[in-house]
Amino acid sequence: MFRHKGKSRTYIHNLRLASMLSFVAGIVNITGVLSVHVLTTNVTGHFAYFSEELSGKNYGLAIFYLLFILSFLLGAFVSNFLIELVSRLQPTISYTLPMIIEIIILCLVGIFGSKSLLSDMQGQIIACALLFAMGLQNALVTTVSQSVVRTTHLTGLFTDLGIELSQLFFYRRKVESRQLSKNIYLKIAIIFCFFLGCIGGSFVFKTFELQTLFAAAFSLLVALFYDNILYRYYTLKRKIQSR
Repeated sequence: MFRHKGKSRTYIHNLRLASMLSFVAGIVNITGVLSVHVLTTNVTGHFAYFSEELSGKNYGLAIFYLLFILSFLLGAFVSNFLIELVSRLQPTISYTLPMIIEIIILCLVGIFGSKSLLSDMQGQIIACALLFAMGLQNALVTTVSQSVVRTTHLTGLFTDLGIELSQLFFYRRKVESRQLSKNIYLKIAIIFCFFLGCIGGSFVFKTFELQTLFAAAFSLLVALFYDNILYRYYTLKRKIQSR
């Protein structure tokens, strides 16, 4: 799911990656909205809010929206920087460090954040932390899948899905049709899992508030262990077959 790159990477690898991490993004997104009323998986809307506050001379609020944007950018920068750095030493685990940092951030917010006790400043810090975590995740997924998968926002996905659905009426050759169908299924899986994370997270939030993020962190841990176990299994299998 994470280790395979280039020609060794398959459609199934991308499908597993997309399903798991879009589910995580859905949980983080709804938790951010319900706890601090901030979208924490994309920055498109924050540019509009930043411009609105800037034009209204509300410079304090404008700075906060600028910090939201920069937090996501910084997360993406740190993620790819760490991947490039680690890949020169241990390429098979280059993805691990960004995921561990994301898990730590989600757990820390879940531990120290409480919706009933949040001040405005604490809310802004939590929003920045979650945007940083989603920047980490989006850059990780984009790098690992070679820009095939993105899991933290749906605008581009719905655009691509609309284009590919229209192409079904024109691409008739079997090879083209099969590839087009796979692309459509992948995007539907991302959208479905994102919505599943949002819906499930909203129900959990009613009881656990910011501790809902533990579910997202646990899902990331499952993805890490699953990938590691699967890698060890296939490595052992190849060794046995080569004897």
